[in-house]
This record gives sequence, C-alpha cells and structure tokens, in this order.
Amino acid sequence: MQKISIDGKTIEAPRNTTILEAARMSGIYIPTLCHHPKLTPYGGCRLCIVEVKGIPKPVASCTTAVNDGMEIITFSPMLEDTRKLVLELLLSDHPNDCMTCEKAGSCPLQWLAYAYGVRGNEIGGERRVFAKKDGNPFIERELEKCILCGRCVNVCREIQGVEAIDFGYRGFNAKISTSYEDDLNCEFCGQCIAVCPTGALTGKLWARKGRPGETKEIETVCPYCGTGCNITVYVKNNEIARTSSREDSWNEGWLCVKGRFGYKFVNSPERLKKPLIRIAPKKDMENRGYGDTEKNFTHSSIHPFTVSSNFREASWDEALEFIAARLKEIKARYGPDAIAGLSSARCTNEENYLFQKLIRASVGTNNVDHCARL
Repeated sequence: MQKISIDGKTIEAPRNTTILEAARMSGIYIPTLCHHPKLTPYGGCRLCIVEVKGIPKPVASCTTAVNDGMEIITFSPMLEDTRKLVLELLLSDHPNDCMTCEKAGSCPLQWLAYAYGVRGNEIGGERRVFAKKDGNPFIERELEKCILCGRCVNVCREIQGVEAIDFGYRGFNAKISTSYEDDLNCEFCGQCIAVCPTGALTGKLWARKGRPGETKEIETVCPYCGTGCNITVYVKNNEIARTSSREDSWNEGWLCVKGRFGYKFVNSPERLKKPLIRIAPKKDMENRGYGDTEKNFTHSSIHPFTVSSNFREASWDEALEFIAARLKEIKARYGPDAIAGLSSARCTNEENYLFQKLIRASVGTNNVDHCARL
C-alpha cells in the first residue's frame, strides 16, 4: 500500500492506483470529462489536473500513479483558474443550444459550466462546422458538440472490440471519424452513447421524447434473450422514451442493439397481449378425430374476440387447458414422437432446461430443438 496525502488527508492506496482513483475512493471530488472508470485513462480533457509537491507543473490525476509519500493538492486558485480556462476553450467551439439538446440535464459539460460560471462566449474565434449528417438508423452524431474526449473510441475498441470509429485529421480539423467518412455502419450497440459526456452522440429514436425529470425511471430486465441484462426504461406518457443500463448492474451498463433500441414493440398496436386459439371448423375437427375440442374449452365467461378469421383471444387458463388436452389426444392417437418441442432463446437456461424436461419426461419424446441452434 502507498501512503499519500490529498488536501492534507492521509490516504492509503494500492500500488499502481492513479491519483484520481485514490481521491474518489476517499470521497474527494476532482472534475473530469474524458475519464471513465471502465476504460483506459486518456488524460485528454486536462480538467483533472492536480498539484504534486516536487513537480513544477500540474499533472493529470487520471494518468498519474500514486507513490509513497506523495503530497497532492486538488483545489487551489491556480488549478481552479486553469480548469475554468479549459472549460472556456471547450465551449468556445461548442454549440450553445442546451435549450434543445437531448443531453440537457444529464450533461457533465453543462454541470461543470454551471459550477464554474462559464457561459461559452468568453473566447471568440472560428467554430467547427460539419454539414454532413450521418444517415445510420440509430445513432445521432452531432460532431460540433464533440469535445474529443476519446471515450467513444475507447469503448468501441476496448469493450466492444469493433473499432468502428477513431480519431481523424489533426489540430482544428480533428474529429471522430468512420472509415472513409462513410455513414456509421457497425453493431449499433450504443456503448458510445452510454459513455459520451455531451450531446455529440444520442439515440435517434429518443429525439424529443423526454429529458431527465420528465420521465419516470423503471428498473427491469431486457426481454430479448436469456442473458437477462438489467436495463432502465425511461417512461413518459405511458410510453418508453429510451433505455439505458446502470454501471453498477451485473452487465456493467453495456447493452446490445436490441436492448438499447429494440423497445418499440411494447406500444405497437400489433403486439399480442393475450393467447390466441385457432378457430377450426367443426367438420375439420371431427375429420381429424378430435371431436369438438375447441368448443369444449370455450368458457361462457370468455367473450370470443376474433383477432383474424382464424384466431380468437383467450385467457391463459383456457389456453393452457386447451394445449394440455390436445397434447394428450395426439399422444394417445399417434404416440409421443408425433409431438416436438421448440424452445426459445429468450428464455433463461433454467427455463429451457425445464422445458426439455417437460417434453422428455412428461410427453415422452426426445424431439426437442432450439430456435438459436444454428
């Protein structure tokens, strides 16, 4: 363990811990924009600078490891003036459109500008203008709002392993680019959106659907596969405005394209919300030797509602009783191998195990397959 002093407070930190990590473990706040705890330290924004005794110039706390006996100052008039200047420089080339920005209310750059009293018009000069708008279906890329923190590049490379974007050009013309300046064409996992500290990256499906404070946050589980990622849905007017995932969840805040953008089905008018039973003509049922099975399982309390010419809605109890009766009839007439079970990748491993056990032990057949067995 390394014994250090931060703002006069003695702290012990493991070897190779950065000053920023040691400070956060001790509840000491140091502002930063480019740092993300799950990504390689970058040291690009220079807001996390601190003074270290014996070093003539401030150092970036996110990239400087602690050493035994180190004395650190995180706040001083010089440091605060430098941080304010950095923010002024960032905002000198940043659109001042917080009124309409999707990130307003949850933007770290906005919070810091408020804390330091920076309005964004202190420093004049030329501004970057990117006329080209990306035509991809999911991610809105507003490069004028990019502060070149590198988070999106690092998460795409280190977490997703895709490397769909990288730094391009130099100096004033530097920006985050795709290959050959084409439209973004990747897995659209949205990890870049999750780590972007500004409104440079947002979801196209989220536009004007609700900001923090306007939406109700509900913790739930992604319905798309058996992985069971924890997600947060943001609901406004009884509709999902967007989704995200907490960094402290077991999936560490990372989602796939379906978990992050595949929520439109929830409010789709075509969504099935009740079981459907096929309406078979009585003559056809009798010809197959089943009798009037459908009629036998139509309860008087259920008012038949024809979804189409071949189906009607039913309760879960009625549907399950109907399925059980039909399986028994088929097994008795043709044997268990006339039945097969097809399982779902949206279920958990435990649920799929129980399903195959039902087919093998109860029905008595090994005809079990899975929709994801490719």
